[in-house]
Amino acid sequence: TFDHFFIRKVMLVKYSYGFIAMPGGFGTMDEVFEAATLIQTRKIADFPLVLFGREYWEPFLDAMRLEMLARGLVSHAELSRFYLTDSPEDAVQYVRDVSFRKFALRETTAPARQHWWLRERRLPDLRPR
Repeated sequence: TFDHFFIRKVMLVKYSYGFIAMPGGFGTMDEVFEAATLIQTRKIADFPLVLFGREYWEPFLDAMRLEMLARGLVSHAELSRFYLTDSPEDAVQYVRDVSFRKFALRETTAPARQHWWLRERRLPDLRPR
């Protein structure tokens, strides 16, 4: 829980290696375009932006091509950052492939570290002993 929405958005981007956006409303659009703008202006690393649900997202992409691209307001490369899919497995694999390559990530079995400044609480260890 954050008192200010902009802090939530900062935290969302700061600790992300990619986004998978589901069909949504104004908040979803705000976060997708915020990430795209930060990548475009090189304020954050260029990470995967997956749009899940062709039927929902294709009209938005068509409108951006028709208006924004045609007027020279965005480039073809900027629009090609959006990866459109209907497959959950494809979406996850795309984020894994791109983010592992770009950020030199690797798989680990170590538990995720928790940070007091994110107000994360330690959960009880529920593994069998």
